[in-house]
Amino acid sequence: MGVITEAEIRKQISKNKELKTFYIERGQIVTPSAKSYLSEKNIEIKYMDDKEDFNNNIGKDNNDDENGKIKEESVKKYKYTTVFGGHMAEKPEHMTQLNGNLLVFKDHKRIILRGKLDSLETKILESQIICIKNGMESLAKDLDEVLSFIRTILRCEVLDEPLEEFTLLGLTTKELREQSHYPKKYFGIDHEYISYKMGEVVVSINSIRTSVREVELSLYEAFKGEYGQIEREDLMKGLNRLSSLCWILIYKVRTGEYK
Repeated sequence: MGVITEAEIRKQISKNKELKTFYIERGQIVTPSAKSYLSEKNIEIKYMDDKEDFNNNIGKDNNDDENGKIKEESVKKYKYTTVFGGHMAEKPEHMTQLNGNLLVFKDHKRIILRGKLDSLETKILESQIICIKNGMESLAKDLDEVLSFIRTILRCEVLDEPLEEFTLLGLTTKELREQSHYPKKYFGIDHEYISYKMGEVVVSINSIRTSVREVELSLYEAFKGEYGQIEREDLMKGLNRLSSLCWILIYKVRTGEYK
């Protein structure tokens, strides 16, 4: 089983500028950066049925029905495909769906990211209960918007949709950053390390903030390019501004705005 890298893809494409289809042998692994590069070039990946076909067609744009055509009848009985080009009738317990019927192992970085987002949702729900217990129903309601925003990020990640420009609690991305960085100017208090003396509501909001940071790191790992760049900068920006909002909520609780 071989691994096809972005460098190999670029080498093959340099020999054929009009390439529309890239053929690989079943069982070979195409690295994420290689897949991303093919997608950018609108080049389709097709899997060959045997080594001879692979050798004859790799790097060629072969659209002839009699040469390199996948025998679709042989895979109709299968429900799932894998990133390795295989097909499965049933989903193994150690695998899950990345999107559609594409299966990956459960330690896939995007699946780990989704688990972190799921845990973050739970943190928000727990914080809402604490808010209600402390008579801060309006804060619990504001956290509904935060919860909805997290679910939007999750949907955008799963469906490969862009995260559109947004506001949170009526604040633009610029205002969120500004107010979180200058609490003295907007709330009349200095930034301080979180303490238990600030109460369980503040501690619960801070718990949300730290979970957001964990999701950020997971997102970066999931979408980090070969040279450290990130493919989903829109989602990273959303999480960064959500972290800013957590600080704003903490400042508002400390100054009595939710009482």
